[in-house]
Amino acid sequence: MNVFDIIGPVMIGPSSSHTAGAVRLGYVARKILGQRPVKADIHLSGSFAQTYRGHGTDKALIAGILGFPPDDTRIRESLDHAEKMGLDYRFVCQSIAGAHPNTARITLTGAEGESVTVQGASVGGGSILVDELNGMAVHVTGQNNTLVVLHKDKPGAIAAVTNFMAYSGVNIGSFRLARAQKGGTAVMTIEVDGDIPEILVENLKILPNIIHVVLIRAV
Repeated sequence: MNVFDIIGPVMIGPSSSHTAGAVRLGYVARKILGQRPVKADIHLSGSFAQTYRGHGTDKALIAGILGFPPDDTRIRESLDHAEKMGLDYRFVCQSIAGAHPNTARITLTGAEGESVTVQGASVGGGSILVDELNGMAVHVTGQNNTLVVLHKDKPGAIAAVTNFMAYSGVNIGSFRLARAQKGGTAVMTIEVDGDIPEILVENLKILPNIIHVVLIRAV
């Protein structure tokens, strides 16, 4: 437990779960996309679906997608900023089976044509858990520097990444692996202790069987 678990996050209100956590969800989705988003399809479930306008969850999610941090005063006007910045968005309320009450499934399309679908929840006190990426299970909390590594499900791919990180002096705090199907696309979620140099990310990208590497710094 740290001090933010006790006093809560520095944020724009009214709610840590429905506002600060929602900003972080949008921000992480943007980071995973890796380019400027031009379209956002946002599906809300549970409490998010019932109260998103009153609690400002819609503004918070859009703010994060635009790259605003949780304490940014522009959050209150994020929908206006979205129009100015060329972000087309829509909200859909639906029931997502087995999901946390404060869940959003965000599909982003970038200016360069790439798209990504991220599902996550605001789990209280501004904390989040992203648990699904393009249909594959992940575990991203945003509390630690995290690498999300998309790769081909080939022998040696995991060892190449983890060995290079060890050689670079980066200690792995947690590691999770998921794959859509055997021999298809897989994803590593790697939380690390301390900093991750940008040069490490660039070097990981050129390893065999690596498709894409995203660094999500603690938010």
